[in-house]
Amino acid sequence: MPQKKHELSPEITVLQEISYAVVHHQRNVDDLLNEILAVLDRRMGMLRGTITLLHGDTLKIEASHGLDESGMQRGLYHLGEGITGRVAQTGRPELVPDIAKDARFLNRTRTRKYDHPVAFICVPVYHMERVIGTLSIDRRIEPETDLERDMALLETIGNIVADAVEVCRREHEEREDLLEENRKLRRMLNENPGELIGNCRTMQNIYGLIRQVAPSDATVLIRGGSGTGKELVARAIVQLSGRSAKPFVALNCAALPENLVESELFGHEKGAFTGATSRRIGRAEAADGGTLFLDEIGDLTLQTQVKLLRFIQERTFSRIGSNQELKSNVRFLAATSRNLEELMRQKKFREDLYYRLNIFPIVMPDLCKRRCDIILLAEHFIEKLNVRYGKHVKRLSTPAINMLMSYHWPGNVRELENCIERAVLTATDDCIHGYNLPPSLQTGKESGSDLLPEGKASFNTLVDSYERELIVEALKRNLGNMSAAARDLDLSPRVIHYKIGRLGITPEWYQQQEHSDGDFAG
Repeated sequence: MPQKKHELSPEITVLQEISYAVVHHQRNVDDLLNEILAVLDRRMGMLRGTITLLHGDTLKIEASHGLDESGMQRGLYHLGEGITGRVAQTGRPELVPDIAKDARFLNRTRTRKYDHPVAFICVPVYHMERVIGTLSIDRRIEPETDLERDMALLETIGNIVADAVEVCRREHEEREDLLEENRKLRRMLNENPGELIGNCRTMQNIYGLIRQVAPSDATVLIRGGSGTGKELVARAIVQLSGRSAKPFVALNCAALPENLVESELFGHEKGAFTGATSRRIGRAEAADGGTLFLDEIGDLTLQTQVKLLRFIQERTFSRIGSNQELKSNVRFLAATSRNLEELMRQKKFREDLYYRLNIFPIVMPDLCKRRCDIILLAEHFIEKLNVRYGKHVKRLSTPAINMLMSYHWPGNVRELENCIERAVLTATDDCIHGYNLPPSLQTGKESGSDLLPEGKASFNTLVDSYERELIVEALKRNLGNMSAAARDLDLSPRVIHYKIGRLGITPEWYQQQEHSDGDFAG
């Protein structure tokens, strides 16, 4: 008769299957960990099993048998917290003969509802003499159950799979590092550099140019109308450059008399001219190692242009009244609102200086060409001015938005900031109304009103603006219902119909809308 094959013990069978799984799934750690738990389920009668990984001082469930995704997400333990946290902290296995009778067992996953005695076994997983996670199972208590033997087997399994668990932990760390780096890159791409505000395509292109040129020491010529934010561009370039911690020195060439610009730029010696009572350090010298920003450079005299050109070429200069040559390692940023090409044709601006400055031009658009940014800028100014003046303005009314959007903004962003400042100061509630805005916004060709000779709004214009504001707000509160709005304002239906028609209000716009529709909320 053939001899009966020798049957392997359950422990040997478990170890063989797990060893096979390690070889078979060594390229896929997630599959390996799930297969190990499946083997324990088949061979040890395991009710539930988990493998946790240690991230800093927190244990997170990496693989589980018998838990859904929500249960795994709830299974977080700090070092020393519960049985699992204690095992990871001490590095010693723990055996709970009956989880229903041990207060240390936290049941953090909130999924255990057994109607029979169940034990819990948790062992540490070591790698290079360091605990990197835990392996645990729920074990149903049967007459033949030997918990001590099961715990010894679980420790052996933990040693076998330690390398795989470490690989999994490293993959998680690398993935988190990559995700964090990706988040940083996205923030760099999405966040506006410096204090610039705007999301229109033109501004996005400008942000791209700023990021391109900032890391270099290239000279940048920033062009655009007065009030478009040229100095903010200069400061954003410096902030993203390697000179961000070094001096940033600005000089507005149009703000000084011609005879003082050279002294401000290069400095002077005592007695160099009448009034020079002591030596003065110029802006070029003060900016050594950092950045020199020359605003309105188109207003420089030809004599000063010659000396500036030499400084840009050689990085050397002399104070007025001195023959000593000084050096200054600065990066040049220049700005102008003037047409330099026209000035060159008129022989008022040197061509060689123009080409030295115009290495990397950035042109700022007028505000009227980036209308989609007007409300965004207004929001920014409202927040800033609320802090400055202790106000609590939260939104712009629909008529106010219409006025802001239809105005031609000859003064660009600076004019907008001044308008919002006036509106915040005059606001009596949490809303900026049309009548809070300057009269210039309630008049002009864009708004269809007439200007008085002095540029101020007429009395009738201001009254119409205020009436329109009241009626629109009443229509919004009553979802476009004219009768309800009339009662709200204590007007007769005939009067409100007349005013709505005369003021060009469309009640249908406010039907089935929340009160804040069309408004800007801060």
